[in-house]
Amino acid sequence: MKYRLQFNPGEASYKPQLFTDAIKILISINFIIYVFQSLAGKEDIFFRLFGLVPNTFLSELMLWQPFTYMFFHAPFYSSIGISHILLNMLGLWVFGRELEQAWGKEKFLKYYFLTGIGSGLITYIFQMDSGNPVIGASGAVYGVLLAYGVSYPNRMLYIWGLIPVRSMWLVIIMGAIAFFGLLGKADGISHVTHISGMLIGYALLKNKWKLSDVLFSLRKKTIEFQVQRKEDQELKKKIINRDVDIILEKIKNVGFSGLSDEEQSKLYEASKKMSKDGDRD
Repeated sequence: MKYRLQFNPGEASYKPQLFTDAIKILISINFIIYVFQSLAGKEDIFFRLFGLVPNTFLSELMLWQPFTYMFFHAPFYSSIGISHILLNMLGLWVFGRELEQAWGKEKFLKYYFLTGIGSGLITYIFQMDSGNPVIGASGAVYGVLLAYGVSYPNRMLYIWGLIPVRSMWLVIIMGAIAFFGLLGKADGISHVTHISGMLIGYALLKNKWKLSDVLFSLRKKTIEFQVQRKEDQELKKKIINRDVDIILEKIKNVGFSGLSDEEQSKLYEASKKMSKDGDRD
């Protein structure tokens, strides 16, 4: 897939439409879903089902999550509030409509969803054990921001309508914020998703990747994770069996009343786990 990086010199005075087709569709869908989730008041359920939950995404075969997580945003009563969806949609509108007019609706949508889905999958790889849902269109929007900066590096933008900054410098600043966010304390923001969206966007623009290689890498990483998790489960099972054998031997010698509270608790938990595993089989 090829993406045009810059307009012709004669198009320097070109002005984008207020709303292009793809931008209109994406923003409308995001706001419709946001209103629905807000009215329903069931964000916990929605985010578990349609957000990207790394530790259940594959184990429970919720394979739609790397796509659907892009359309859900933080509720208005959260610490982030409505700014989550407003900033994402503003970024999509500001940077996306000019790209769509340059590339066309179909190519723009492909780029948007590849960066969004791809950044979700990379987030999964780095946060496999996390049970916290990842939500929001930020991965795709950061990809769009990167494409805008690469396509129009000298375009002058105004932060808050006052502070002038060239688009490429804005990309560098936003990328730096995401990078240093990774190094800092957890703040409830998925910085790895932001950086991934930029990296995938850059790879798409430069055509330095093959889809088959990406899929192979993801499949390899997933299989390695599943094998490691199975080995960990087997090791825990062996430890439990060893502890149970020791406790049973003690019961044989001194009776159940001779067990300590800790040993009784271990025996109880082991019996529950064995019973659960037996039911599963």
